Amino acid sequence: MAPKTPFLSIVFPAYNEELRLLETLQRTLAFIHTLPYPAEIVVAENGSVDGTFEIARSLSVLHPEINTLHLEKAGKGRAVQAGMLAARGCYRFICDVDLSMPIEEVPRFLPPQIEGEDIVIASREAPGAMRYDEPWFRHFIGRIFNNMVRWMVLPKLQDTQCGFKCFSDEAAEALFPLMTIPGWTFDVEVLAIAFKMGFRVKELPIPWYYHPHSKVRVVRDSVRMASDLLKIRRNLRRGEYDLQG
Repeated sequence: MAPKTPFLSIVFPAYNEELRLLETLQRTLAFIHTLPYPAEIVVAENGSVDGTFEIARSLSVLHPEINTLHLEKAGKGRAVQAGMLAARGCYRFICDVDLSMPIEEVPRFLPPQIEGEDIVIASREAPGAMRYDEPWFRHFIGRIFNNMVRWMVLPKLQDTQCGFKCFSDEAAEALFPLMTIPGWTFDVEVLAIAFKMGFRVKELPIPWYYHPHSKVRVVRDSVRMASDLLKIRRNLRRGEYDLQG
């Protein structure tokens, strides 16, 4: 008998996450076992130099709900792209390994709690969102970048960089093959293409808990991300995504 198509895929990009991954996967397994529909977990590990892939693979042997991918090159966008295209779910949810948004919040992004949206993104800035334990300077720097995103590319969105986003299978399969940015700014590119293609996007306020072991390096990554914004805006103006589509 062929396995059932999952209603939900939870996709974890994972780079050097050996300290957090086992606990996160165990918690996520416990969560999906409470759901009234079939679900899978996809771990897209890329470029790690620790035991991240071995942890994911060993757990996948015991739990067929887990699918593990290994990519040689690092880059969060590259991992997300591979994971979202390997996923089989009717809804595909990108999830950071740190679970700064509790995994139990995921059903809020899905029918029947939300209907008629192609993409639902977690927002730390939408009315009703709550931030916990975040240093003021991280919030300040994040707001600078978000304002740049709104000014240059996505004026309708308050928070494009929160690492929790849900895509319908139709949206995921249309958008992720067009991605060109392998790093942190992949979110902006995918959402910009989504608006251009007419997909419906909703921001959902969430509770968000700061964890100090972030992979973002503020100065280095901010320069790279600003350069990426210029590239995305240029590509939109030149119709580059139209040509790829």
